[in-house]
Amino acid sequence: MKTLLDRSRFAIYGWVGLGIFLLCMTVQTARHPHDFFSNIGDNLWEAGYITILNYVLFEYTLPRLSRKRIGRSFLLILLHVILIGKGMFWWGTLGNRIFFAPEFKTIKYDPGDAMFFGFFSFLVFGITRHIYQHIKLRNTAQQLRIEKQEAELNYLKSQTNPHFLFNTLNNIYSLARDKSDLAPESILRLSKMLRYMLYEAGGAFIAIEQELKIIGDYIELEKLRYDQSLRVNFNYNVEDMRQALPPLLLIPLVENAFKHGVSETRHQPYVDIHLSVAARLLSFSVKNSTEDTAAGNVRENIGLSNLRRQLELQYNDYSLSIERGEYEFAALLKINLASHV
Repeated sequence: MKTLLDRSRFAIYGWVGLGIFLLCMTVQTARHPHDFFSNIGDNLWEAGYITILNYVLFEYTLPRLSRKRIGRSFLLILLHVILIGKGMFWWGTLGNRIFFAPEFKTIKYDPGDAMFFGFFSFLVFGITRHIYQHIKLRNTAQQLRIEKQEAELNYLKSQTNPHFLFNTLNNIYSLARDKSDLAPESILRLSKMLRYMLYEAGGAFIAIEQELKIIGDYIELEKLRYDQSLRVNFNYNVEDMRQALPPLLLIPLVENAFKHGVSETRHQPYVDIHLSVAARLLSFSVKNSTEDTAAGNVRENIGLSNLRRQLELQYNDYSLSIERGEYEFAALLKINLASHV
């Protein structure tokens, strides 16, 4: 429920009232330099009155004006006109009676000057309030947009991680079904990857060194499924291993190379992976063999679609190109790491 006195909003009116007080002091001091202390008392008293009056007008009276209750609306407007004009005199008289001292002179009442001063303050408070409301609404809209993007990003990550985990479990299932001696080793590697996902990949950023480690573990886990015919080339040239990168951002391209490329290649399967980071520019290239001979556009799966959307939400300067050539699938990701939003 909205109360008549909202301290946070009244503070804005207080600062505007202080500005009006300083303006009036400047004018009156220039006209009457010998009445400086008297002018302070008079102007403080008037500025307080006009501040409260405008606060009630904008925060209580104007929001309650209605065409359906035109009679009440007219009376409210008339009341404020009286308070602006005659009320200035009543307020000044009250101030002189409360502060009965020589420094506080009796205010000379001029209805024209009072009305001019009242409507001038109405414009000042109104314009300031409008600017404040505009800035507040813009900041609120921006905050809502950021929260929406963060929620979408968290949702995409929640899709990527289980997708990555299920594919890894399928690999281990294949080894266990074949009663392979490599099954225990694969479970050990999976436990290391789970530890990474649970305890290290929960934040917004990780060091590139950690991302390279999880990629290496994933490659070794995949290689357990294949014989010596599989050729995997994984190399990197990173200027600073401590540079920040969103966790598991590069994994979808590696995972895609094994799941939709190598697993479907019958003769001489291969995966070539190269990462380079220099001057905050990241280049990640993944190429893999495929049985498909038709070159052309690629229909993206959920992993690649999620990756593209994550890039869109997190970076302003990036490119992701995916091409299908004759017996080869190539993905190239370039990111300006300094363009993180």
